[in-house]
Amino acid sequence: MRLSLSPRAALDLEEIGDYIARDNPSRALSFVRELKRECQRIAKRPGAFPVRDDLAAGIRMAVHGKYLIFFRVKDKKVRVERVIHGARNLRNAGSNPRNEQHA
Repeated sequence: MRLSLSPRAALDLEEIGDYIARDNPSRALSFVRELKRECQRIAKRPGAFPVRDDLAAGIRMAVHGKYLIFFRVKDKKVRVERVIHGARNLRNAGSNPRNEQHA
């Protein structure tokens, strides 16, 4: 399957890296690389991850450490919609995966 990141997911990764870089710039780079590798792993077996229709129709979720990776599968493509810290309130407008449109 082909992998893509929504613009919001790309921004999420940038913000995660910026946040970690405040204390540890080298770890920020390595952790963002880990998240990207996890996204690639998801694309190889997207059906192995649970559907979270309670958050948005067709959204699936993977966990990497304390982060949640939300994605959709459509037409042999995996699109990562959001990468969010698990402590965030997923129902808030800014962090809810349902706010993202699948193109």
